[in-house]
Amino acid sequence: MTTVLIADDQPLQRFGFRMLLESQDDFTVLGEASNGSEAVRMTAELHPDVVLMDIRMPGTDGIEATRRIVASGDRTRVLILTTFDLDEYAHAGLRAGASGFLIKDAQPEELLSGIRSVATGDAVVAPSLTRRLLDAYAHRLPAGSATAGAAPDEDPRLSTLTEREREILTVIGKGWTNTEIAGRLHLAESTVKTHVGRILAKTGSRDRIQAVILAYDTKLVEPS
Repeated sequence: MTTVLIADDQPLQRFGFRMLLESQDDFTVLGEASNGSEAVRMTAELHPDVVLMDIRMPGTDGIEATRRIVASGDRTRVLILTTFDLDEYAHAGLRAGASGFLIKDAQPEELLSGIRSVATGDAVVAPSLTRRLLDAYAHRLPAGSATAGAAPDEDPRLSTLTEREREILTVIGKGWTNTEIAGRLHLAESTVKTHVGRILAKTGSRDRIQAVILAYDTKLVEPS
């Protein structure tokens, strides 16, 4: 059973999400928040698996709420909901630690699939779209860490990676899927999955999206 907290300032939007989720046997809605502060407080109290987080809310917005939830160390993952597929707020949400984002007019099946993916630790945003997002806004927003902008060899998050793992992190940052990595590097897909898991663990990345951001921050990949 996947537990969900809905954070949106529009009552009808929250109602629609609740109705959709409660129509499924594998979801439980733990509560609803009308702003970011409520989302942070309720996450600390209820520990949902996933927070559906709207970006534009009064007071504390979804980006700051996401940052606080991730910083708390809670196991909860955040799925950003946005109006535009390449807006700067979605990018900021990913840098704040969100596990992905979906467009509000996504099909119901896409939303349900996205929540399930985030709950299991997968990224919702397609790798190629993640790269487009980062390419478009990397130069507008502050870096995601104190070491952003450093040369790869200077960043401690990369120091424990093997040469092969660094190679795979680089192509993850370029938007390659596991299937593409396996085909182009002549590896079994199961081997690629093992490498990706080790990269996430060694670098402290919550999911594949955070690994992409790391590849940009450490200059393994440059915006095109």
